[in-house]
This record gives sequence, structure tokens and C-alpha cells, in this order.
Amino acid sequence: MSVKKEANGRRSISVEVEVPGTPEEVWETVATGSGISKWFVPAQVEPHVGGKMVLNFGPGMDSESEITAWEAPHRFTATGEGLGPGAPQMATEWTVEARDGGTCIVRVVHSLFAESDEWDNQLGEVENGWPSFFVVLRMYLSQYRGQPGAHFQVMAPVAGTTIEGWRALMGRLGVPSLAAGAKVQSRAGTAPLAGVVEKAGPESQPNQVVVRLDEPTPGAALLSTCGMGEHAFFVGSFYFFGPQAKEGLKAEKEWQDWLEKCGSE
Repeated sequence: MSVKKEANGRRSISVEVEVPGTPEEVWETVATGSGISKWFVPAQVEPHVGGKMVLNFGPGMDSESEITAWEAPHRFTATGEGLGPGAPQMATEWTVEARDGGTCIVRVVHSLFAESDEWDNQLGEVENGWPSFFVVLRMYLSQYRGQPGAHFQVMAPVAGTTIEGWRALMGRLGVPSLAAGAKVQSRAGTAPLAGVVEKAGPESQPNQVVVRLDEPTPGAALLSTCGMGEHAFFVGSFYFFGPQAKEGLKAEKEWQDWLEKCGSE
């Protein structure tokens, strides 16, 4: 965790990624509701100062912020709930910086003001979460830029800790060992998943993987377990790209049914 702390109480984290595309193409993907929905979570963006930005992380889990600066196609900022009820307001800045060779640096900075370290761990978790989503972003911009996208998310409680729940579910899928470059083929029968591991979680966070999908249709899957209060949950975010994107949505019911079956056994 690398939370930057300043004397005035400002605490911030910064994460960046280099992606292919012009600033205009990249901006369309990171600063519009339709673009963000292709690689992160369903989003709505009103593109002007004073407009609303709403990110949906699941049923009843909307995060709303107000846009405070809008400088297309290079920078926007928004301030909102951030880390949840009781937390200080969090400011978020997105920038798109052109580089030679037809690429851009996308950078996100989250900051808040606090008199103690109370929110540092949550900021650190936000920092740790971005790299995997940025893998999906780079995948989309590298191979499917400007093409249609579709997304669904499934979530279910798992028994034990996040690591125990992860190992149990991956074992049931028939993919207990994951490493970057490894081929993945689900043997669960009812949970379609086939492709190549694009990114596996580090040793400190082995309960996460990004798979470049061949099945159910071309795209990406970000699979992980996380803690919410005293419980652990599996979260599967599936992103489908290109002309067949909407076909991938048919797998949502199969995955949800499989997770419910796992939970009842």
C-alpha cells in the first residue's frame, strides 16, 4: 500500500496504465458512461461541471459523485461518497496524457482529507483493485477499440475466508492452479469459461485472476473473492467485446445457477 500523506491531512493514491489510442479514443472509453461500462462497472456520466457520475457495483450499491472539472479529452475530476457512509468525501481525478507512438497514459488519483489513519486501509484496497480493471481496459483498447461491449456481474457468498472460498470455487471449476499465460478450461459443465490467464494475483493476493476469454465469447473475465463485513464473497465480472458481445450475456444465468448450486452443497 502506498498512501501518500501530506501535512495538511490530504491522503492520496495514484494508479496509471499505458494504453493504445488517441486521447479522443481513450477519453471516450474512460470518461463516458458507455465507455466505462465496457471495462469497469455500469456507469452514467453527465459530461459537464455539476453533472453526476454514477457507478453501479451491484444491486443497491451505487456510488454517486459530482463532476467538479471537465476538460475533454484530457482531464476530469469528481467528488463524492467514495469509501462509503461515514467516510470523508473523496476526490477523484482522471487524466489522459498522450505519448509518442500512438499511446496514452491513463492516470487516476483518489484523495481525501483525514486527521487519522482510519481510512488508509480502504484507500489501499482501492489502489490494489485498479490494476486488474486496467488490464481489461488495455485489452479492450488494444483489440476492440470502438467496437461494442457488454458486461455482467455475478456475486455469491462463499464459506470460510476469502482465500478458502477462492480455492474451493476454483477447485470446483477445475482450475485450481492459475498463473499468467496458463490456458483455462472450466470443467464445471454449467459455468462456461475458456481462455488464457492474462494476469494472476500476486502472492499477497492470490484470490484474483483476469482471463482473456475465448468462451463463452471473446472478452475478459475478472474473478476474485473479497471480504464484506464479516463475510466473504465471490465476484465474477465478465466483459464481452466485438460483434458477438451481447451473445456473451447468455452465460449470466448459467454462472448464477452454478454459484447457487455451489452454495447449497
